[in-house]
Amino acid sequence: MRFWLKDSERRPDPTPVKTNDRPAIVVGMAAWLIALVVLLFFTGPLAAAGHAWWVFTPAVGLGLGLIALVYLHVKKF
Repeated sequence: MRFWLKDSERRPDPTPVKTNDRPAIVVGMAAWLIALVVLLFFTGPLAAAGHAWWVFTPAVGLGLGLIALVYLHVKKF
């Protein structure tokens, strides 16, 4: 296997595939929302065990999902 090819030996780059990323982001955000709701029921025991930060993890996931949706909306135009 060779790591370097001459430009004349290279195959042309494939054309980019158009995808719709919004459904994947929305499904991920739904999963984070379910995790957040479940963890909110166990806030007391989690805090007693020193794992209160677990509640913030899905909240950050939801925030990043919102940022991704805004980015996709802005990138489209």
